Amino acid sequence: MVKLGIIGMSAGNAHPYSWSAIINGFFDADEINRVGYPGVSAYLTANRDLLGIPGARVTHVWTQDRAISESIAKAVQVDHVVDQMTDLIGQVNAVILGRDDPENHVEMARPFIDAGIPLFIDKPLASSPEDLAYFSERVASGKFIMSCSSMRYATELRAVKNEISTLGKLQLATSVGKKDWIKYGVHMLEGLFMVLDDPTPVSVRHVGRDGGDVVYLEFADGLQATVHLFMDIALTFQISLFGKDGWRLIEVKNWFGMFRDNLIEFVRSVEENQPRLSFAKTENIIKTLLAARDSLSQGGKIVYLNS
Repeated sequence: MVKLGIIGMSAGNAHPYSWSAIINGFFDADEINRVGYPGVSAYLTANRDLLGIPGARVTHVWTQDRAISESIAKAVQVDHVVDQMTDLIGQVNAVILGRDDPENHVEMARPFIDAGIPLFIDKPLASSPEDLAYFSERVASGKFIMSCSSMRYATELRAVKNEISTLGKLQLATSVGKKDWIKYGVHMLEGLFMVLDDPTPVSVRHVGRDGGDVVYLEFADGLQATVHLFMDIALTFQISLFGKDGWRLIEVKNWFGMFRDNLIEFVRSVEENQPRLSFAKTENIIKTLLAARDSLSQGGKIVYLNS
């Protein structure tokens, strides 16, 4: 049995509830609704027969607020609530850092990385080059760090990836989503990079505005792509691919499925004692994410990325 600890809770991010429910195979809908996440209880209810990951269990939880920790434990049957996040060391086989505010990731991850505990860090991994460099250095030294957006495991995207050769040589890819660039742009980049088999980004240019992000990408194979992220549009996550022989529009909706497959991959990685997702893929995506922000701050200047 892989014993997992989950740490952290950030505003508007219900992953400590939903991910623990998916792993443990139990949820209290009333409690999840009470704390303000009816959408989570709805998709857990719709997929009740798929809950539970064999061979794994979230056994320990810590957040910055004891009341929140106890709520999570009640909602998804976590046995142990701890007073300090470092109390998990020696008690679990791996840790999920469930906060999506990347400015806190290094501080929270460091004790577990130093202790050699396998770690999954919620997206986006980092919001500064310095923090990304820290994680890259630790991975290079042999530490187990896995991080991505669950969009990488979206079934809708994987179905099209399986038939992408029928589109002919790709000429253009577009991606459209809602909300802010750092926390949600990473979703669109992760899905785009995955379906394109993680091409090497060469340059990034932000030609939009804050809250109306329009980002132009060029890849080493010559493919051009645009990513559009707007605060004030209806909620959607779409990727379109255009080739010489065909095109596909993909709308991603199955959040439960992508979360479950992401968590299964992390558990399998812990069992195999190494991340099944190459850190280089995550690093490429975060570099692209940060380059777009830099381009915006420089008035739309092209930012070139190292291969």
